[in-house]
Amino acid sequence: MMPSHSPGDNKARAAVLVLLAIGLASTQDAIIKAMSGTYPVYETMLIRGLTSMPILGVWLAYIHGLQTLFTPLWFRIFIRALILCTAYLAFILSIAAMPIANMVAIYFTMPFFVAGLAGPCLGERVPYYRWIAIVAGFAGVIVMVRPGVQAFEPASLLALYSAFGYAIGQMMGRDLAQRVAPLVIANWQNAVYFVFAGVVGLVAQASGFSGSHKSLAFLTRPFIWPTLPDFLILSAVGVLAAFAMMCFISAYKQAESNFVAPFEYSGMIWAVLFGLLFFNDFPDFWTWSGMAIVAGAGFFMLIMDRRARLQTG
Repeated sequence: MMPSHSPGDNKARAAVLVLLAIGLASTQDAIIKAMSGTYPVYETMLIRGLTSMPILGVWLAYIHGLQTLFTPLWFRIFIRALILCTAYLAFILSIAAMPIANMVAIYFTMPFFVAGLAGPCLGERVPYYRWIAIVAGFAGVIVMVRPGVQAFEPASLLALYSAFGYAIGQMMGRDLAQRVAPLVIANWQNAVYFVFAGVVGLVAQASGFSGSHKSLAFLTRPFIWPTLPDFLILSAVGVLAAFAMMCFISAYKQAESNFVAPFEYSGMIWAVLFGLLFFNDFPDFWTWSGMAIVAGAGFFMLIMDRRARLQTG
């Protein structure tokens, strides 16, 4: 979600773009949650990928040319996209069973996974303040999830894996984004999402397994031909996803990532708003508390990172 680019100097434009991207992505999440009780997850992913494909393809052809898809680094891009597919699947399966605000707040543990894995995976030194933020962030998740009590929702573990998977994808993307055009990566990723959705659908139907839990039902429900209005709504998910991706890429080109990243926390505002307006989900005291802890830990880590960079010149 936070690609690496050489920074520009238009901070106002970067802020507008990332806020727009978060709004588009949050709207997409709300639509998927609304449809999760009717259509199977693989069907929503198939329609999303099919709709995004021409948008991203035309954009790539116009900017770089379609021949840039044939990059020597295609296998690394493919593996990264496959990991992100599993993370996205976990993300939308958890949305089916959880209030959007809870889901999004847990997702924002992703920067803490990145910070914690940077040492063993990338050989980077992890400063003490990042460990403080990591511990605080996961404490916030525990406050929201409350494992061991009656209110515990197993789908929250899917949300946590989603954050972990996206963190792995982000770390793999650091080097790739310096060597391959982001639009090439985006087109590969969308194509892998589309094929992955088809495989998930075939496996789910071949297994004949079903369940009553909302996430499990979303995964195993039989394919249903959508009505025209529903097809248009599901197609809108692909359009929203494509334009959100464009806005994210452009935002991180306009300004440094440590300036842009805090604006992503506006996703929590959208999540609360959509949950209240469309699903009658209003966060309880524990959710508000956990969200505040996670957001506070994230801002603390970003501020300390910025201060460390200024001190080292």
